[in-house]
Amino acid sequence: MELDCAVEAPWPAATDWEELAQSALAAVSRIIPLLGNERLCAGVVFADDDRLQALNCEWRGMDKPTNVLSFPMLEATELEAIAADGPPVLFGDIALSFDTCLREAEEKSISLEEHASHLIIHGILHLADFDHEKGDAHAEEMELLEIKALAILGIKDPYG
Repeated sequence: MELDCAVEAPWPAATDWEELAQSALAAVSRIIPLLGNERLCAGVVFADDDRLQALNCEWRGMDKPTNVLSFPMLEATELEAIAADGPPVLFGDIALSFDTCLREAEEKSISLEEHASHLIIHGILHLADFDHEKGDAHAEEMELLEIKALAILGIKDPYG
């Protein structure tokens, strides 16, 4: 999959956020090989609370900021049907809020980079039709996938 990243202020320039997103994607693709399909493309926007609040209000009817939003463009069955050859296929978009991500990272006593990696993995899984809001079994499945992908990156279990 190809990721197109847009990094907005106030995300610090000292970190290569695009490389971080690519690493998170590579980890998830090792667990879910379908996501390694080179025809897939997705966008990742590193924004702030104001932008995430506006998106959250517009698309989910929730007038508050959030840490990550996912906007899938494919159903799971469509993902499985994509052949190796052909034009690019839009998988979806992910948006992360710096303000919320930083606050949550500080609360968890982890780095901003570790938490952003987790949120990107979480967002990619949502694009792949995993949804913790569908019930406990779905939440557990999604958490296990996140834990496996984070372990590949050398990041400890955020749920343990």
